[in-house]
Amino acid sequence: MVAAEFLAEPDELAVWLGKPADDPKLLAALRAATRRFRGAVGHDVDLLEGDEVTLDGNGRETLLLPVWPTIAVTSVRLDGEELVEGTDFSWSDAGLLRRLGYQVWPNRLRCLVATYSHGWAMIPEDIAEVVLDQARTMFAVPAGVQSKAVGGQSVTFGATAAVGVSSQWTAAVNRHKIRTSGDV
Repeated sequence: MVAAEFLAEPDELAVWLGKPADDPKLLAALRAATRRFRGAVGHDVDLLEGDEVTLDGNGRETLLLPVWPTIAVTSVRLDGEELVEGTDFSWSDAGLLRRLGYQVWPNRLRCLVATYSHGWAMIPEDIAEVVLDQARTMFAVPAGVQSKAVGGQSVTFGATAAVGVSSQWTAAVNRHKIRTSGDV
């Protein structure tokens, strides 16, 4: 499945900005905000089926798959050997991969390969909302000189640096970012 171009609807942004949904500047702002969010979380966010990831063992019973929600785990190989779901491992929607039978994952680097499906078929509202907020800001703040004074006159334009992030953005990024073994 190919990632959607936008993580929020152009029609919704158009309402906020009072512009047509096909306005090139509106679409550019939404595309930039989408790219910024995907970059911040480290993955596409959209549903991705059959993603193969190599993981380090941690010497514990539970490993964390990097992206949630986990929709399916179709294959787990430990040192090249195929493990059996329900006998050797189990998994949860939260992306936990648990070793069964009183076993632990080896404490070795790159010993595990999992194939799994993860992400969102429908983009969650918290993501869409912060992407819309960011796109509105990007649309409204022009790039250029931040401040210039000559004689008794001054001119101020928006600067790219002025497009920061909100606490809602930070919370959404923290919730959806790629997770590491330290997050278990």
